[in-house]
Amino acid sequence: MPKPKKTTVKPGTPERVRVGARQDTEIMALRLPPARLSPSMSAFLAQTEEKLGFVPNVLKAFSFDMAKLEAFVAYRNDLMLGPSGLSTLEREMIATAVSAQNRCFYCITVHGASVRALSGDPVLGETMAMNYRAARLSKRQRAMLDFVVKLTSEPWGIEESDRARLTGVGFSDRDIWDIAAVASFYNMTNRLASATDMRPNEAYHAMAR
Repeated sequence: MPKPKKTTVKPGTPERVRVGARQDTEIMALRLPPARLSPSMSAFLAQTEEKLGFVPNVLKAFSFDMAKLEAFVAYRNDLMLGPSGLSTLEREMIATAVSAQNRCFYCITVHGASVRALSGDPVLGETMAMNYRAARLSKRQRAMLDFVVKLTSEPWGIEESDRARLTGVGFSDRDIWDIAAVASFYNMTNRLASATDMRPNEAYHAMAR
């Protein structure tokens, strides 16, 4: 992977603006050679490429270590696609709101696109990525997103009254676990993506608009 290019700056320019943004076609700032794909991961990536037309960069980023890639895929698929009282759209809304709170470029781009696609509403996807409070949400959705944003920014402040608000709009205890699990997972991936300057595939920008 080529080294990030630096911009030409005048003497005295603050260090924080010296390094230019990398191209979105690069995966991340770290140069980790890919490992040999296991049969299961080879099949999974082939299915993903057939469905989307590309392999998401996050999967390529994890592919330096098959144990990590397989664990990431298994847990992500269970959280986002497995049985739950939350719809797939609601789970993607959580991922988007958490990512927006963390200002994670990779995940805002990817999950905002997923909300657009699943809802059939480009405006909802854009609003979720910018500020979910400005979106037209049901009371259930608003309570859910208020909870995950507080869990993201002030986890020590979560108390019984926060869980009671979720129960009050119809969420079960299992649903609350799933809400917290999805939010927690994307808090982890947001930080990993930010730490490595992970870049989303450019195709996401044009999806479902």
